[in-house]
Amino acid sequence: MRRSTRILLIVWAVIATLVAVVLITVEVMRYMGRDRLRKNTVSQAPIVTTEEPAGTEEVWESDWIRYKGGVYDYNEEIITFLFMGIDKMGDLEEQIPQEMRGAFDLPEEDATDGGQADALFLLVINPVDKSTSIIGINRNTMTDIDVYDERGGYLTTVLAQIAVQHGFGDGREQSCEYQRKAVSNLFHQLPIHGYAALNMSAIATINDALGGVEVTPAQTFTFGPYTFEAGVPTVLTGEKAFIYLKGRDTSQFASTDRRLDRQKQYLSNFMKTLVNKTRENPMLAVQVFQEVQSQMVTDVTMDEISYMAPLISDYSFDPDSFYLLPGETRMGEEYLEFYPDEVGLFELMLKVFYNRIK
Repeated sequence: MRRSTRILLIVWAVIATLVAVVLITVEVMRYMGRDRLRKNTVSQAPIVTTEEPAGTEEVWESDWIRYKGGVYDYNEEIITFLFMGIDKMGDLEEQIPQEMRGAFDLPEEDATDGGQADALFLLVINPVDKSTSIIGINRNTMTDIDVYDERGGYLTTVLAQIAVQHGFGDGREQSCEYQRKAVSNLFHQLPIHGYAALNMSAIATINDALGGVEVTPAQTFTFGPYTFEAGVPTVLTGEKAFIYLKGRDTSQFASTDRRLDRQKQYLSNFMKTLVNKTRENPMLAVQVFQEVQSQMVTDVTMDEISYMAPLISDYSFDPDSFYLLPGETRMGEEYLEFYPDEVGLFELMLKVFYNRIK
């Protein structure tokens, strides 16, 4: 009896030790992630210049902006992540008929091996008021992109669709860094603290990890075997979620814009679902991160995710805080081209990344 009791105590001691080690490891990872993210937020403000006040009586900081009677200061506490949806889809790509590939923006032969960034979103986290914002960037946005040769040597900078920039890299970290630079430059050298590039096959994985996401289509949309009726709520799962986010009718003008509207609606509901699910399971974000690692390229580390994951439930997300880059779609010589409204872009940056101080 005494021997059995002693063995039982030893077993419980080993279990308790293992649990303690796991908890300590998680806490260490969280604090490492917190410190790394804080270091990443120490960065320069976007390069936006406005007229400084006349005279010397008024105190003025070099990174302040004067606009329409107000004075704005860049919020250095903000953390900004770039999410890219890449048109490489692995197993899912093989299931798409050749004649339908254009509707998913999959060229028959890529001119650039890295794949295009078919979806671009900035996730903006404000630790001060615990709010989140999202900015959707049209894949056809015309901006300066850098062109490289097959050996990675810089050739020139041209005005082109921003989605193309990713393709000039290796399809992994190099491509992501190229794309991050292009988006940062579009937003006047905005600091971007991290990125995640997901193959389109990851859509279903992430979606289903939350148990699906409910949407109510604004317009009736049919693609392949699926029809989404306007005004009828539907829960997107698996391939259905992928079709809703990626499919488009290429015969219609500005079909990319309408698809971006669907993506905005989906991501708004996704964020609300994620926050609610995280309150039930604080480590859900870590689990999702682990499930999509093979379908993703990111510079965000596990300790950073471990730090942020329990905090998600404390943050708020208002659908009105989901913005689309303002601008206009035009027909170019060969492809649709989206030209940003520079004034609208400037005002959007003030709203999301700056604090009004006067």
